[in-house]
Amino acid sequence: MLRWFEHSQVFHPDKILMATGAELKRPFEDVSFKSPDGISLHGWYFPANIPSPGSRGVFIYCHGNAGNVSHRLETCAALLESGLGVFIFDYRGFGKSAGKPTEEGTYRDTQAAYQWLKNRGFSASRIIAFGESLGGAIATELAIREPIGGLILENTFSCISDIGSEIFPWLPVRWIASIKYQTCLKLPQLKVPVLIMHSRNDGLIGFHHAEKNFAAAREPKLLWEIKGDHNSPITDRVTFLAGIAKFLDLIEQPQPSLA
Repeated sequence: MLRWFEHSQVFHPDKILMATGAELKRPFEDVSFKSPDGISLHGWYFPANIPSPGSRGVFIYCHGNAGNVSHRLETCAALLESGLGVFIFDYRGFGKSAGKPTEEGTYRDTQAAYQWLKNRGFSASRIIAFGESLGGAIATELAIREPIGGLILENTFSCISDIGSEIFPWLPVRWIASIKYQTCLKLPQLKVPVLIMHSRNDGLIGFHHAEKNFAAAREPKLLWEIKGDHNSPITDRVTFLAGIAKFLDLIEQPQPSLA
């Protein structure tokens, strides 16, 4: 019962797609691929506009713990305005992806999406991991396991035990949790540029989580305040895109040794 409750609080997958991907009215691919352990996965790949300054780069979009790819088209459209492509995919158990979500499963699925991009010809330095909420913890693990060009955390918790203790203060979450997602403990290990985007109006994951993640990350790093609540990061599209643009400029600058 305890493990069922924990799983039900962390993962809220929706199997029904509310859109087809064509709503953005631009070229895209409906993608099927497999995880390293053979789970069939699904995603949408939106190539960058050609020509554009960032047309050789791509965001690998790790979404949050609820819904599926069809609920993120507004964010995809905003990211595409940066000039990079977007590959958004569903973890196992979400949308058209088979299986049941687990912590390790989400990590493996993200590695599979990363490999799909590598097979399409993207170099590691041109792949930017964009993680939304829970997806930020998953994107952070990708940066541990695979070389990438940069990491963006949008409204992401520091560690799932931190947010769990805040939501359920009467439970000994830190003692009983089997699902970890330890974002802030992994950030010090990374040697890539990091952007922390967070809203002070986020009623689910407080701004102090962003501050903790930012403190844990190594240079070069950027803390960027956005607006809106937890599920509405594009409330102020101009501010959101300005943060993305500033971070992409940071990535393009020569970086000192991060050894």
